[in-house]
Amino acid sequence: MPFRDWKIVRVLAGIAMRIWAASGAALLAAFVMYIVYGGFFAFLLLLFAVSGILYHAQDNLLYHPDLPANSRIFVPVPSMHGLPYETLHLKTREGISLHAFWIRHPGDKGRYVPTIVYFHGNAGNMGHRLQNAGGFFHTLQCNVLMVEYRGYGLSDGAPSERGFFLDAKTILDHLFSRHDLDHSQIVVFGRSLGGAVAIDLAADAVYGSKLMGLIVENTFTSIPDMAVELIHPCVQYLPLCCYRNKFLSVHKIQFVSAPTLFVSGLADTLVPPKMMTMLHTRCGSTRKNMLQIVGGSHNDTWAISGC
Repeated sequence: MPFRDWKIVRVLAGIAMRIWAASGAALLAAFVMYIVYGGFFAFLLLLFAVSGILYHAQDNLLYHPDLPANSRIFVPVPSMHGLPYETLHLKTREGISLHAFWIRHPGDKGRYVPTIVYFHGNAGNMGHRLQNAGGFFHTLQCNVLMVEYRGYGLSDGAPSERGFFLDAKTILDHLFSRHDLDHSQIVVFGRSLGGAVAIDLAADAVYGSKLMGLIVENTFTSIPDMAVELIHPCVQYLPLCCYRNKFLSVHKIQFVSAPTLFVSGLADTLVPPKMMTMLHTRCGSTRKNMLQIVGGSHNDTWAISGC
């Protein structure tokens, strides 16, 4: 078996063991209920236990910080792409340390050009997106602040929806505490899962008002909507409380007032392009635009010629 496949098997086995450990007590209780009270109550308890197990297992099914292999150990650095940088370790309100790269144009130039806050997609770490960041730096002549969410790369903690939103606010607070950039030219960029983080930040009444703009690429409307696409249409009837992670961008986007650019790869087979169209339609900004890239897939739209 190839090493990569073996690594995936190990990850899945680890998830199965954690679920088994958490479910053992509930299954034992169901067996005791069956012996004492009969099958009906035992069945109800079993349904309750299984639903609880699936609810708490959602984090493991959604977030993939360990793929590709060694993503939590080795993070490529900007100097590998000829980019000047400073490594940052930023503390959130709960004391979690976030690993970040501050890629800034040297001298006075860095004080006057725009700054892009880069929220990466699911899986891997920010070092896997350095070529894209290099495009922002060289082609658009922007400073770039890249960050790894909690539980990703060399950041502490474990992934969670609420945690990601707190991480984003920590990053923006840090930028406004610095004196080597123009605070009136901060643009938030997010791809895929990062787009949901960026939309939440831009929709916040306090933080959104500080942004010069928002750019999202190939992001989704919500996790429940993605479940319908990836699992089965029947899951649309599940109540919202069944989802541990929701990322309800389709509802938040109406509160975004900053100028917003939607970049949609029309060949995206993971996040349907229709979701980007819906987000664009519902966006509350009076200055919004949709850029559709023919042939752009989920992860390489930015690299398509002419984009």
